[in-house]
Amino acid sequence: MQEILIKNELSIEKSRPGRRGVRYAKAQKKASDYLPAGYLRQENPRLPELSEFDTVRHFTRLSQQNYCLDGQFYPLGSCTMKYNPKAYDTLSVLEPFAKAHPFAPESAVQGTLEILYNLQELLKKITGLAAFTLQPAAGAHGELTGILTARAYHDAHNGANRTEVIVPDTAHGTNPATANMAGYTVVNIKSAPNGCVDKEALKAALTDKTAVVMLTVPNTVGLFETDIREIAEMVHKVGALLYMDGANFNALIGLAKPADFGVDIMHLNLHKTFGAPHGGGGPGSGPVGAAEHVAPYLPQPLVTFENGHYTLAQRPESMGKMKAFYGNIAVCIRGYCYLRQFDATTLKEIAENAILNANYVRARLKGKFNAFFDRNCMHECVLTIDPHSMNGVHTSDIAKRLLDYGFYAPTIYFPLIVPEAIMVEPTETESKEMLDAFISAMERIYEEVCTDAQVVKEAPHTQPVRRIDEVSAARQPNLRW
Repeated sequence: MQEILIKNELSIEKSRPGRRGVRYAKAQKKASDYLPAGYLRQENPRLPELSEFDTVRHFTRLSQQNYCLDGQFYPLGSCTMKYNPKAYDTLSVLEPFAKAHPFAPESAVQGTLEILYNLQELLKKITGLAAFTLQPAAGAHGELTGILTARAYHDAHNGANRTEVIVPDTAHGTNPATANMAGYTVVNIKSAPNGCVDKEALKAALTDKTAVVMLTVPNTVGLFETDIREIAEMVHKVGALLYMDGANFNALIGLAKPADFGVDIMHLNLHKTFGAPHGGGGPGSGPVGAAEHVAPYLPQPLVTFENGHYTLAQRPESMGKMKAFYGNIAVCIRGYCYLRQFDATTLKEIAENAILNANYVRARLKGKFNAFFDRNCMHECVLTIDPHSMNGVHTSDIAKRLLDYGFYAPTIYFPLIVPEAIMVEPTETESKEMLDAFISAMERIYEEVCTDAQVVKEAPHTQPVRRIDEVSAARQPNLRW
């Protein structure tokens, strides 16, 4: 029997004149009755004409072709594509939270303020820091908040001459961008051969102009900065502040407190570590914590508990305000639920499982796809290949071939210091069986590279859209049909 294929057409291509899915009552007035002539369309826009059934089938089919965490394993670093309990979503949109008016008096939102206050207290407990603000709406927004808080601190301590921020090459790419946006000169330093901060390079860069040193811990090659206490002492010796990018905190939660490292300011990602989905870019929340000497300069207001009720307290030394009202409340509620669900022991197990899963993948793939830094990693392992010894196959080819095996691709070509990088972050929520299936797919791809590399170079073979000309797509994008 001949196979009948349904084309993957755009909705406008499926359109048929006169076909419709909804009928509107005839308008009593025409647009020209109440709009000036200059605001009227000269001609009707060309829109798809489809029945309701056609429309439902079209979008359902598109949704089934998407990769999503509910259907596939995402070995995707940078956004921690882990399972997050659906119950948190339900709780975060309960009517008293979701429908509270932004200008409601404090007396009418005591429940919401209580949750925010308790979340601040929990974040203080797991980090050891003295205070937290929940205003920042994302990790990068948290970075900017932290650096502006540092600027306010230095301004209050006659630090106007401190114009530089030191950023290692193993930091998240947003770190130097954030420092630049805050008006600082960025000083980049190279990492040591072991993938951590080169202390000699840091020592040479530290001067009385240094305002902040920004470290990503664990860093972007998935390694813990083993000398972080010594680094903190070096930073503090010149009067600077140590900022920690805590986006990868799922590898440390329950195991270590940044305050014990000597960290002065840090941000956390509730949408990565603390149970809020973040696929597709949002929504997010990037709380910022500070040590006691820096805490007065955090954004205002902070939620406080005074005289038996919760209030938004103003702070005279604050650097100002970073967001309207008090951050992304729904994401904060998810983070609160996450921390209330687990105790100190289970939080520790979360970090241990994240570390175990990443090292399991690293060890199993050794000899075929080797880690760039051949040592124990934290939450993610960064693999690399040499195209010259892989029959001309590149990292992008491997990523596309993984789609044929039912796996979404890892982050590739990042971090920049690793050639042909393949960043695998399995997260703490994936089972051994799923990791074994992913490893098996990678091993099969390696065999294909050795025996029939062209199959890999031409991948994907099973997707609705085959390989495109990526250079032309980037330089000459077709933004409209």
